[in-house]
Amino acid sequence: MEAKREINKRKMVGRVIKDKMDKTVVVEVEKFLKHPKYHKFIKRKLRYKAHDEDNSSKTGDRVLIVETRPLSKDKRWLVKEVVRHEELFLVKNEVSHDSGEI
Repeated sequence: MEAKREINKRKMVGRVIKDKMDKTVVVEVEKFLKHPKYHKFIKRKLRYKAHDEDNSSKTGDRVLIVETRPLSKDKRWLVKEVVRHEELFLVKNEVSHDSGEI
């Protein structure tokens, strides 16, 4: 039964923008739409609040969200899985200090 219900649900992949709330993340989804008259591609961004039960996703992660029943006033999406974790790269500034030169 679970697999049959999953077929009709909308799915989107987006990036986590905010994760400060408990069990809730804000996911930004980018879409490219073609303008009907001018045939130019337009980038649209929409933000959705999604339920994250175990607070596994952090800011910058790519996540798969699935449509679900209303969980609160704004939450209608559920974080199904974390597609890719954001890798943090620490940048070292190597400064060489010579004693004789200024």
